[in-house]
Amino acid sequence: MVRTDERQTTISPVAPAEPRLDIRRDRMGRGLLDGGWWPRTAGPDAELRELIPALDERHGPITRIMLGTAGWDTSRPRVLSIGGPQRSRVVKLGWFDSMPAGLLTAISASGERTDLVTIPPHTSEEAALAAMRQAATEGNREHSPAILAAITVPPAGPESAGRGR
Repeated sequence: MVRTDERQTTISPVAPAEPRLDIRRDRMGRGLLDGGWWPRTAGPDAELRELIPALDERHGPITRIMLGTAGWDTSRPRVLSIGGPQRSRVVKLGWFDSMPAGLLTAISASGERTDLVTIPPHTSEEAALAAMRQAATEGNREHSPAILAAITVPPAGPESAGRGR
């Protein structure tokens, strides 16, 4: 007979996944965005816990992140505790309806800023990688909404001319 009142705690031996991130390493380069990030889900808690340590390497500890509300689930935490009990810190999260689609802005303790286009989780790998690469290219002049529009709208061309008849 199986007892249903017994509980077990399991610890996964698998380390958290690396964030799918393409970011310009040269912080002096010019462009509207610093790179692109492709989260695996629309859950900000888990996804941002993977992203923040990677962004820490760029400008030091991240203290604030600003995100648009579109494309994320409704949990929208206001703070995240990052790190273990001895070296934990709090990162403040701001959610804004007015932010451009797909834009994530991270601010470090030194005041440095990192702007990323956030690629929707359901995007094909080919399209997501191309969008992240474009965002991380020095001299990129496309804002995040334009990069996202290019992902979701197939390019017009001769192969699509006969469709819809």
